Amino acid sequence: MKQVKHRNSASKILILGTVFLFTFFNPVFGQEETAVDATQVAEASSGADVAKGEELFKSLCAACHKRYKKMTGPALFGVTERRSTEWLYSWIKNSAAMIASGDAEAVAIYEEYNKTAMNAFPQLSNTDIDNILAYVNVPKAAPAAAVAGAGDATVADGGSGVSTNVLLAILALVFLMLVVVLFLVNNTLRRFAEANNVELPGSKERTPIWKAFVQNQFLVLVSAIFLLLASGYFVYGYFMQVGVDQGYAPIQPIHYSHKIHAGDNKIECKYCHSSARVSKTSGIPSLNVCMNCHKSISEVAETTATEDHSKEFYDGEIAKLYDAVGWDVDNQKYTGETKPVKWVRIHNLPDFAYFNHSQHVSVAGVECQKCHGPVEEMEVMYQHAPLTMGWCINCHRETNVKVADNKYYEKIHKELSKKYGVDQLTAAQMGGLECGKCHY
Repeated sequence: MKQVKHRNSASKILILGTVFLFTFFNPVFGQEETAVDATQVAEASSGADVAKGEELFKSLCAACHKRYKKMTGPALFGVTERRSTEWLYSWIKNSAAMIASGDAEAVAIYEEYNKTAMNAFPQLSNTDIDNILAYVNVPKAAPAAAVAGAGDATVADGGSGVSTNVLLAILALVFLMLVVVLFLVNNTLRRFAEANNVELPGSKERTPIWKAFVQNQFLVLVSAIFLLLASGYFVYGYFMQVGVDQGYAPIQPIHYSHKIHAGDNKIECKYCHSSARVSKTSGIPSLNVCMNCHKSISEVAETTATEDHSKEFYDGEIAKLYDAVGWDVDNQKYTGETKPVKWVRIHNLPDFAYFNHSQHVSVAGVECQKCHGPVEEMEVMYQHAPLTMGWCINCHRETNVKVADNKYYEKIHKELSKKYGVDQLTAAQMGGLECGKCHY
């Protein structure tokens, strides 16, 4: 009877596990709703080419206008309801002429926007303008609704949305079920062997392994020495990591993506960190430097969204910037109400170590990536190098000094080249290993 009980228990577990897996991976999790394409609706209603309109808008208009938000110029969505098409043709092709002619609406816009006339686009045909108007009048798409599934599973646009964590949890559950089944089978077989007087392998009494180990004095001595050496090695390694923050990536009060700025948009590092050219430190860029671009960029492109962050996330971080500098997006002016941004420092040398950015960046011509790693690929900035003394010394020993067109090194390079009998001097041969170079 006991054997039947165990078999029934194992069977029940297997059946329940199968039902669970079947239920979880049921195709209903992969269902998706079909949304109406607003662009197709706009094309069908106006007969214009929205795709061409989008291309023209982004190349000619996007610097000053957005579809749904006021920027340097007004928001353009619904502009055909506020102005006639013929008026728009004339305004877009030559706004200055309309203002000079005394057109009431043209003069009102001119006054509203600080007496700044819109750029003229005489090269655009009426068809081109129709295409642009069709694009700007496409209704703003509502964000796709996400349906929460079990654990981290979600249903989004066109996919089952089962996350990796959920799959790992399922695999762990299956593994646990197998362990339980094997335990029950082993228990059942042992009971069967006992009932039939079957002798199992290894059932004879043996000396416990710990007792056999203690009785072997040579093995105990070797093990003790090994443990002492291993402990010393790991203790030394642990203490050598004190103060080494390689990989440190703190969360900043405003998320700044180096990947988007330095990578996708090719912004030069020293545009923001301008102090690196002339100062000991690279400096923290002021928020005014950010606003040089973000006065006109209040939201990111649709294609900016990544696996980790959505478009709405990046737009929210830009909103934090505006809040810090006191920028009124709707009225395109500063309110005067500012808030400090408490950035978290990432790279931090000990107080007794001296490092000069200008010596490395301007004089030696060292690239920023040499010390800071592939910054252009970092979504979250982190400390790439260990910045230890040994790391710096190795760099000085291996790096040749760039003397071409560098008058700073002409005389000293000539003399030291004779001394060492080489054509190229390393930073170490130029005195880069002297203690006083880096320590006060």
